[in-house]
Amino acid sequence: MGVIARRGVVALGVMGLVAPLTLALTATPAQAASCTTQAGPYQKQVEKFLGRPVDGKQSAADCQAIKAFQDKHGIIPDIGYAGSVTWGVMDLMNKQRAVGKNPNKDAACPVNKGRIACVNLTLQLSWIQDGKKLVYGPVPVRTGRQGFATRTGLKKIYWRDLNHVSTVYNVPMPYSQFFDGGQAFHSVGLSMWNPPGSHGCVNMTTTDAKEYWSLLRTGDDVFVYGRKPGT
Repeated sequence: MGVIARRGVVALGVMGLVAPLTLALTATPAQAASCTTQAGPYQKQVEKFLGRPVDGKQSAADCQAIKAFQDKHGIIPDIGYAGSVTWGVMDLMNKQRAVGKNPNKDAACPVNKGRIACVNLTLQLSWIQDGKKLVYGPVPVRTGRQGFATRTGLKKIYWRDLNHVSTVYNVPMPYSQFFDGGQAFHSVGLSMWNPPGSHGCVNMTTTDAKEYWSLLRTGDDVFVYGRKPGT
């Protein structure tokens, strides 16, 4: 569970959230790989995030900077358009950074369970705590997309498989730690901000998945709460 379809499918899954549909449908392959001259509805916000001059107008340099960001995080179409998907990723990054080293400020994740892995779907963050002590994180994660939501509630790790391969999608799921009916923490070779999300698993970078593997054991608690943006 938890591994995305290919990037072409991602584009279909987020239709209506990206550049105007007419722009996406009329672009030829050659045009789709180039930059658009059209300013997007989130032009100023995107310019500010990228450290560009904030004038709300699309320049060639603006487009190249936006396109580079889209390419890095697998956002389709990658034509430098400041649409809602691109700004949504940036806005989430801003909110994640604002958390700092106090991810459980509101004590939403139980502090009476000892060692526990917490997953905040709203902020797409995860961390490990022991009581009120932060053990590791917070780190960005990539959870279930629309129709494949990562299920909320208190759970336990019931199976660990270092070199797991999905029997559903036939793809590697390294450092898998399963906690709910096929949903697991595991690493992926993708940006954690790659839309629209996983098939239910909590995707992590290899570095973070390794740390979770070393810090958690079968029987440890996992608490998932909140709601992923866009689901």
